[in-house]
Amino acid sequence: MTIVYRLPLVPVVCLLAAACATPSCPNLAGTPMLEYHLFFGRNIPGRSSLADTEWADFAARVVTPNLPAGFTAFDASGQWQNPITHHIFAEPTKVLIVAVPDTPASAAAVTAIENAYKAEFHQQSVGITVAPVCAAF
Repeated sequence: MTIVYRLPLVPVVCLLAAACATPSCPNLAGTPMLEYHLFFGRNIPGRSSLADTEWADFAARVVTPNLPAGFTAFDASGQWQNPITHHIFAEPTKVLIVAVPDTPASAAAVTAIENAYKAEFHQQSVGITVAPVCAAF
């Protein structure tokens, strides 16, 4: 016997909408923006890990043109579970953080970076989180 559980759609949509609500910035001389965190695994199938020089080249060719106002990138240790095999992999990771206006152009820039990394370095995914923030630069 198969039991199917159905969650009501309205609360889920409301939760998602609240998570992406634009913050007000009354105590900061800033602007409401979206903050993206991108997680790039550096283990490359069939070869050694992505070298710092390769990341620098990728950042110069792909990231900077898509995020010309600036970004922050740093090294981290990550862990990822393959959704198909459920095998867990620990790997060196590059984390990129950027605060950008909530516009279609900003979303397209992040998507372009994600797609380029996956294609160039044969990655199954790039982890991405996004949250509303108040930003001042």
